[in-house]
Amino acid sequence: MRAIKTVLLILFATVGVAWLCYNFWLAYQPVPPVIQGQIEAQQYNISSKVPGRIDTIMVAKGDFVEKGQLVFTIYSPEIEAKLEQAKAGQYAADAMSEQVQKGARTQEIAVARDQWQRAKAATELLDKTFKRIQNLYEGGVVAEQKMDETKTQLTAAQFAENAALQLYQMAREGAREGTKKAAAGKARMAAGAVAEVEAYVADTRIKSWHNGEVAQILLQSGELAPQGFPVVSILDMADSWAVFHIREDMLSKYNKDTEFKVTIPALGKSVYTFKVSHVAVMGDFATWRATNTSKGFDMRTFEIEARPLQKIEDLRVGMSVIIAK
Repeated sequence: MRAIKTVLLILFATVGVAWLCYNFWLAYQPVPPVIQGQIEAQQYNISSKVPGRIDTIMVAKGDFVEKGQLVFTIYSPEIEAKLEQAKAGQYAADAMSEQVQKGARTQEIAVARDQWQRAKAATELLDKTFKRIQNLYEGGVVAEQKMDETKTQLTAAQFAENAALQLYQMAREGAREGTKKAAAGKARMAAGAVAEVEAYVADTRIKSWHNGEVAQILLQSGELAPQGFPVVSILDMADSWAVFHIREDMLSKYNKDTEFKVTIPALGKSVYTFKVSHVAVMGDFATWRATNTSKGFDMRTFEIEARPLQKIEDLRVGMSVIIAK
């Protein structure tokens, strides 16, 4: 009986010592590193090409907006005034082009023809007069001065008749082809100016280019918005990912397209699968870690992006993501 007790005591002592040794061994084992990241999502800033005063904000924080939905409007009387100027310039250019293309009116052609006929009649009269004066000069009746004066008048009348004829022909033929093309080009240029200003007018009513949730409203109604200044910011949670910072010695476990399990404390104990989509080294300002080995090099930190393989309900930007052990 005493021998059995002795054996049991030795057995219990052995088990106790083994248990203590095992716990001491566990206590001195290195703790597995906890890799923590956070959720990011694609962000879009909605702005306008036109500077002006914010008229109306159509959305509020937390609202979900769809592509093509009106987000805010801008009041800009200067743009309206420029549009009126551009339209007036287009009207004038179109009228001038139409006049050049059609040529002179029937009445203008008739006036030019009458002017030519009058100049022609004057030339014929002076030609007869010069012949009479010349005959009288040869007969010694008039002086040479009178004949020279009449000849000069005849020459001037011939020039006037030729000029009137050229004007009449120009009126009949209309503008030259180059003039027509120049007038048509000015009309197109004026139409382009109107289209440009109309595009600016349309950009006073700003619509969203993406689906997403309104995250920030940076300007309110009545405030001045510079050109290109982000007025409303939206987040597209359908395009979200997790960002982790991984030491160089652990990077081989997280190559591109590697899948791993994570937990998101804010969403409970569920486990989700993520897939590495991007790996990039961080800048020199990032954490470096000494290896303390004979190789004597320092390990850099890399940033990886991983996207969920399935849709995660209630996911928000900034939530912590823990890589499951």
